[in-house]
Amino acid sequence: MPSRRLVPVLVYVGMVASVVSSLGAPLVPTIAHDTHVSLASAQWSLTISLLMGAVATPTLGRLADGRHRRATVLAALGAVVLGCVLAAVPGPFWLLLLGRGLMGVGLGLIPLTMAIARDALDGEHRTRVVGLLSITAVAGIGLGYPLTGLIAEHLTFRAGFWFGAAVTSVALLLAWVTVPSVADRPAVPLDWVGSLLLAVGVAGLLLALGQSEVWSSALIAVFVALSLVLLAGWFRHELRTDHPLVDLRLVRDRTVLTADLTGLLAGIGMYALMSMIIRFAQTPRSTGYGFGSSIVVSGLLLLPLSVMSMVSSRIAPLLGHRFGQRAVLPIGCGTFVAANLLFALDRSSPWTVVVVMALAGLGIGCTFAALPGLIVGNVPAHETGSAMSFNQVLRYVGYSMGSALSATVLEAHTPAGRRLPEAGGYTTVALLGIAVLVVAGVVSAVVPGRESEPDPELVLATVD
Repeated sequence: MPSRRLVPVLVYVGMVASVVSSLGAPLVPTIAHDTHVSLASAQWSLTISLLMGAVATPTLGRLADGRHRRATVLAALGAVVLGCVLAAVPGPFWLLLLGRGLMGVGLGLIPLTMAIARDALDGEHRTRVVGLLSITAVAGIGLGYPLTGLIAEHLTFRAGFWFGAAVTSVALLLAWVTVPSVADRPAVPLDWVGSLLLAVGVAGLLLALGQSEVWSSALIAVFVALSLVLLAGWFRHELRTDHPLVDLRLVRDRTVLTADLTGLLAGIGMYALMSMIIRFAQTPRSTGYGFGSSIVVSGLLLLPLSVMSMVSSRIAPLLGHRFGQRAVLPIGCGTFVAANLLFALDRSSPWTVVVVMALAGLGIGCTFAALPGLIVGNVPAHETGSAMSFNQVLRYVGYSMGSALSATVLEAHTPAGRRLPEAGGYTTVALLGIAVLVVAGVVSAVVPGRESEPDPELVLATVD
């Protein structure tokens, strides 16, 4: 029987990894000022963390499928602690970037916690916990933003990274005494060629998307084209090698493919909304819109996203039992559509934005809580870590695309010679988010299911 401490420790590890990765977002202007670099350069303190997360996640997932799972978790947490320390100590800007990159390694821990839960738990309890762990990423981001703002207003930005080092050290200690060993498993060879192709391909794609406001369209097109070529080569390599980094044959399963596509599209919608909410809230009222909020207040507006995403772990099972498991994903996407629609129609009050973020948290929480069950129930046990890691990579790509979408549209609605966009730009972003989420809802509606003979392993249930 697994230790009773395992589940709370796994939740804590996933939450810490998400919170630490989000520490850089509201600090970009402060980092630019304090380190004497441009805003475009300071933006790398956020971009590099997401890049490293996308690169490290599939490799960590494959390593965790073998006998080195416990060592992989501890090494990843150690890398995050080191990254926090490097970013916290005074030094050149490149040292800060190195630290933020190491923090991004922690993003690969979330699918690892799901793989551990699958092996250590049984029955419905296993499915409940895996669903809860899936939404820790959303909850952690919502907690990380206001926390970062509070630290930035009252202390230096480096204090936030010392905080990250402290809470991650606690996670490392808890994982050391709690995460079980699987040393009796057969060794899993690591596909280094596949890892390199995927890393460079995804990094190039995210880099181009993340620099859409800085680079020329020609340079972006070159990076995107080269990245797609590398990813196509990776796809071909994975289908031919004996020990692939990600067994793409599993993606041929209709349910797994649907989960991956839904995760990608929902990630786009999530970050498009979050990115513009932060920017909208901090816009001075003198422009005719916005609230002129401080970093702390604008961060707090995202807190309902965290709260409702956790609440959704109890609501999603009720929806599944009432309407059937196939309905949970479309309902989640539809709720997220409602959040964007409300923002597009009425954003005159901070309380309206609170409702928007609550609806968004409920929608994205239901969606992300349901995705792991679709994957876990349709892949072999020894492929869980790899399959969940690939799904997580697609979410990170979606996050970057959503952020880039928001920034590009707002830039296009900024008149020449002005610093701030017109109010209509925010409406356009919300409408584009609706379009993406409608597609996600349609995609998720084709999930195959057996409503008459539900598999108890896949039934969503409330968290104990």
